[in-house]
Amino acid sequence: MDRVVVSWSGGKDAATALWEVASDPDREIVELLTTVDAENGRVSMHGVRGDLLERQAAALNYPLRTVDIPPDASNDEYERRLEPVVDEYEARGVDHVVFADLFLEGIREYRAARLDGRHLAGDWPLWGRNTADLVGSFLDADFRARVACVDGSALDASFAGRELDRAFLEDLPDGVDPCGEHGEFHTFVFDGPPFDDPVTVAAGETVSRPVGGGTYHYCDLRPTDEAD
Repeated sequence: MDRVVVSWSGGKDAATALWEVASDPDREIVELLTTVDAENGRVSMHGVRGDLLERQAAALNYPLRTVDIPPDASNDEYERRLEPVVDEYEARGVDHVVFADLFLEGIREYRAARLDGRHLAGDWPLWGRNTADLVGSFLDADFRARVACVDGSALDASFAGRELDRAFLEDLPDGVDPCGEHGEFHTFVFDGPPFDDPVTVAAGETVSRPVGGGTYHYCDLRPTDEAD
């Protein structure tokens, strides 16, 4: 049995990768691994609340491991926080860490280098797939997601908080990857084939924040029972 950990963002590509891995009877998902902002407890880059992430993991019926990362952490600090977790996985006999990257070579090389020389390896089940086909298959499978944040240099704030559906894809400007693989947008999946129950979620206030020399628009996704 191949024992795996899924590098988990809560977004559509991670959910698709998890679904594929979970469908293989020769693979066992040990847990989901997520990095969160140490100051606000939200998913790194995506800005999704920690309590929503916990509800999502519970609906998927997998353990969730979160690692606190300081804001604006250097690569060295990021690696220092994650290294003991990977050490533990190795000791527990985990075979692979599953990543949902699609075509960004630099990111894949970085992740592979962090695992080089260990007894567990990286696995990229979605690598190299056509992104239009991938998001189409995601919707055909009845997955549902909301857009948690968008890069202001690629999309205006009105895209944040929208449901990821075919109307959303049709409205994307030319040059924006339909999976947002260049960081144009990030999502939160709230229903789909691996879920025991949907995670009821509503779009709250959208705020704009500086990130890495640019501006990102974040929609405060909230559980429906907390929505106004």
